[in-house]
Amino acid sequence: MRLTIEDIRAAQMRISGHVVRTDMDHSRTLSEICGCNVWLKFENLQFTAAYKERGALNALLLLTQEQRERGVIAASAGNHAQGLSYHGTRLGVPVTIVMPRTTPTVKVMQTESVGGKVVLEGETFDDAYAFARSMEKQLGLTFVHPFDEPAVAAGQGTVALEMLEDVPELDMLVIPVGGGGLASGMGTAARAIKPDIGLIGVEAELFPSMYNVLKGAHLPTGGDTLAEGIAVKEPGKFTQKVLAGLLDDFVLVNESAMEHALALLLQIEKTVVEGAGAAGLAAVLENREMFAGRNVGIVLSGGNIDQRLLANVLLRDLARSGRLARLRLVLQDRPGALFKVMEEFDRHQVNILEVYHQRIFTHLPAKGLTADIECEARDGGQIAALIAALRAKGYEVNQAEPN
Repeated sequence: MRLTIEDIRAAQMRISGHVVRTDMDHSRTLSEICGCNVWLKFENLQFTAAYKERGALNALLLLTQEQRERGVIAASAGNHAQGLSYHGTRLGVPVTIVMPRTTPTVKVMQTESVGGKVVLEGETFDDAYAFARSMEKQLGLTFVHPFDEPAVAAGQGTVALEMLEDVPELDMLVIPVGGGGLASGMGTAARAIKPDIGLIGVEAELFPSMYNVLKGAHLPTGGDTLAEGIAVKEPGKFTQKVLAGLLDDFVLVNESAMEHALALLLQIEKTVVEGAGAAGLAAVLENREMFAGRNVGIVLSGGNIDQRLLANVLLRDLARSGRLARLRLVLQDRPGALFKVMEEFDRHQVNILEVYHQRIFTHLPAKGLTADIECEARDGGQIAALIAALRAKGYEVNQAEPN
């Protein structure tokens, strides 16, 4: 198994006109924030909202006629499932996707809506994967791996070809890493075109599987990460070998950094990304000295994020920035007590969103109560001034700290 620039150029010719050649735009505002020249590759604007279409389509186009007629199978609960289903249906190739029974219904529906046949099996991804491999043998189907396959990695590598064609002056690429297919393809292409280019891999701190392999580390793997698209416990065997000789460095990003990057992209670039899609920008924001003054290409790898989760991320980011706050005050349970507090909010022009009283579940005397007040301000300084004024009037005030 090998991967060359020739494989990637052939993939580019093969899939041309069937996937979106996504925009590559310079962000003046993010460049100022990060201290480097930031260029964004909007792979979240693919039809299925992720780069995975590229590798899936390339693998499908390399099938023999007999393989096409029999159909393909994959184990995936994410973007690979949608990309393979969409292009398989478009080409007349039957596509079966095995997902764990625990997969959210919305992901099942999204895959079925683009033509995939979904089979639910097992409680974990490993269970689904094992069942897919057994179906592959029983039914004579062709298994299309989401990342540990040269044809798939070659398709993903076309992202780097487009980036360097559009912006030849790029001297660093920041690439999200899960199983390693995107990084293997992009790294191989970029290194062949520009041997001195810097290649930085990024993983979620909760899932440092490839980091552990390449760095010889033993960090724990697992947890509830925003970046589910790169939450891989076992990286690819093929991709491990490719990346071992490609990446210049590897960084990990925590959950709050990815949440902040996601919110910035929506606020500044008016674009929606999923957690994995925000990992590259999070890495630059958290490691500014590594990228200072460089021309940095960042891949916004996908945009499939649950609406409720997106809302939570945005509200949490507002809380971290000081725009939203929750204050807990101890008051006397008598008429007018809350009104006097409201007057102080009015003086400081802090908007009240919600008020919660607690009289029963408290350690206070029977004539006391706590009031939790959720409020909105211009910034953290305005909240700090309000708290100082309330304390000066003798109120006990505590502010809930966002994670």
